[in-house]
Amino acid sequence: MDPTALSACLQTVADALPWWLLLAGASIGHGYLFFVGLNVFYGWPWPRRLLKFTRKIDVLFIAFGPVYFSLILDIFGSRSLTWNAGIVLSFLSTYTVLCWFIGFGVAPFFETLYLLRRPAPQLVKETAIAYDVAKELGYQPIGNGKDAKLSTLPFNQCFYVEFTEKTFALPNIPDAWDGLTILHLTDLHFCGTPDRAYYHWVMERCMKDGTPDLILLTGDVVDSEWHHRWVVPMLGKLRWNIGAFAILGNHDAWRDVSLIRKCLRRARFTVLANSWQQIEVRGEPMIVIGNECPWFTPLPDLSACPEHIFRLVLSHTPDQIAWARQHKIDLMLAGHVHGGQIRLPVLGSVFVPSRYSRKYDSGTFFEAPTLMHVSRGLAGQHPLRFFCKPEVTRIVLRKKRMAIVSEPRTQ
Repeated sequence: MDPTALSACLQTVADALPWWLLLAGASIGHGYLFFVGLNVFYGWPWPRRLLKFTRKIDVLFIAFGPVYFSLILDIFGSRSLTWNAGIVLSFLSTYTVLCWFIGFGVAPFFETLYLLRRPAPQLVKETAIAYDVAKELGYQPIGNGKDAKLSTLPFNQCFYVEFTEKTFALPNIPDAWDGLTILHLTDLHFCGTPDRAYYHWVMERCMKDGTPDLILLTGDVVDSEWHHRWVVPMLGKLRWNIGAFAILGNHDAWRDVSLIRKCLRRARFTVLANSWQQIEVRGEPMIVIGNECPWFTPLPDLSACPEHIFRLVLSHTPDQIAWARQHKIDLMLAGHVHGGQIRLPVLGSVFVPSRYSRKYDSGTFFEAPTLMHVSRGLAGQHPLRFFCKPEVTRIVLRKKRMAIVSEPRTQ
């Protein structure tokens, strides 16, 4: 479209709207645009300092959105946009109307899609019970982490852990795997807050439902230069029937990686990194794959990986779903995004560090041929949880019995 014609079209729209409606829509659209941009930006392996700086700048831009839209609209004067007073004002006027379209058009459309999401059809049963770990311990396990005081904020649920059991009915598993159990842990973030007693209690509670066949840990284990010392005492409490596997995440990548891997091995975990292993599960082969990308490269090389064998991948981020589909992964477990940590009533999550923004913030998703479970994780760098409890998941696999339809015999 010709720029002049576009400008005229936008000006017509702006002139037809009350100033307050234009201000409201532009502020909403501007906030939506910058939050999505921040989410996508955080999905890439940028330097940590750059991420922190970007987040602060982004929040400032969002917070002051109504202020500078008020200035652009001159709400105490003409209450209208200026289109012919130089390139800068013309651009700001155009941006204001485009943000209005996003705020009252694009954002509601994608919010509706978000709210209409349904769990993967393979999820046939789900039960959950939440425990107030502070109440169970008899005190608030605040610890001495750098941001420990945040855990004392009113309505913060960072010590309320939800233990969920999800049953997946899968047609492509061997009969011997019917009832196979997988304990999925992710995002432990050992950093001092919560304290050791919190993790001790959670690990002991994990074992009270029975010893799982497999334990899978999908990254962000350590979040300080000191707390690798917690790995063996905490994870050493776990037991399993077949095996325990682990990968690292972005917060681990900012620490002493070799030391964290060494501690995980001492806790008897097999550390996959970006590789795969074939194991035997109840007499049947299974391929277990680690995917630590994009923070650790290169991607797993599956060129020699046997085909037509069930493939299970541990991925720190759900962003690897496209890679999983391309490589015919049957089951993918991920974390990283914490469910957003802060979820607003009705609207849901806001800050989700993913290239897909909020699309895979938590729950189960099926994009053939891959079934993916995204856990909210057990902790975080910042001990903040509002309407988004920490999560530990026990997965039960069931053999889906295909209905046999008998055809009428021909005479």
